[in-house]
Amino acid sequence: MDFQLSDDQRALRAGIRELLAGRFDRDRMRAAHDGGGGVDRALWRELGAAGLFALRLPETAGGVGLGLPESVLLFEEMGRALLPGPLAATQLAAGAVKGAAEGDAVVALAEAGRPVGHLGGADALLVLDGEAGGGRVLSGGALRRVVREAGPVRSLDPGTPLWRVPDLAGYEGEPLPDGARPRHEGALLTAAEQLGSAGRSLEAAVQHAGEREQFAAPIGSFQAVKHLCAGMLVRAETARSAVYAAAVTGDPVEIAGAKLLADEAAVGNARDCLQVHGGMGFTWEADVHLHLKRAWLRAGQWLTAAGAEEVLAADLG
Repeated sequence: MDFQLSDDQRALRAGIRELLAGRFDRDRMRAAHDGGGGVDRALWRELGAAGLFALRLPETAGGVGLGLPESVLLFEEMGRALLPGPLAATQLAAGAVKGAAEGDAVVALAEAGRPVGHLGGADALLVLDGEAGGGRVLSGGALRRVVREAGPVRSLDPGTPLWRVPDLAGYEGEPLPDGARPRHEGALLTAAEQLGSAGRSLEAAVQHAGEREQFAAPIGSFQAVKHLCAGMLVRAETARSAVYAAAVTGDPVEIAGAKLLADEAAVGNARDCLQVHGGMGFTWEADVHLHLKRAWLRAGQWLTAAGAEEVLAADLG
């Protein structure tokens, strides 16, 4: 069996990377984070026009008709670029929320007991119900009521504004179609974003290690730095194998393992990248702290480490 990417998949990945390079370069990324991390509606619509949110909708419903593997490739690129916004929730609710498939609507994610990101600019709310993976969508008057009762909270990630919302158990919403698995699929797409972030942290560490000199030699020639970078590569490639495999099978147990490994890779690589950068890595001007903060936040979304471990333990039993 051939597990290499097809030419079409490579072209799809290259296309989203080119789009993000032109519309969300480092200067725009830093401006977005300095400005509070709100969703850029113009870019959101461009992503919709490129087919990102309608990627897995059937062609008969106006979608692209592709699958989880293709979504994973695109979300990996968006994680690499640190693109802010509820990307996974919007794609998963594209068939249930008017305008989401085209990028005209933003769908935020709500999980019990956790703050909601990007609520202030959301057109709908995807509410995850329990650990079984079901979900419903709040919009219109129900969403406006949630917004009225919500309050902003300080966010660890400057690219993700957060709101604390009331208990949503009593709010009626539109159920997702039968067979939808928002928690599992959202966890996989978030794992792909973590994978992209882990890869970008590795690239930044290797680049800095080759440019920064101490004692008349690049710091990358020192054994301790070599070990840090080698460990980062192992984490990223291990997570990549798990994420890509889970995208092919769609198995909840494999998705849990992929999310666990991708979270560890994103957080661990950002931490080690910060160490390679030394004192400047702790400054606001360096990008590495943004990857670390986003990785911490994503690790608590869709499927936490404790939740993933429970899934894996139950499968072993």
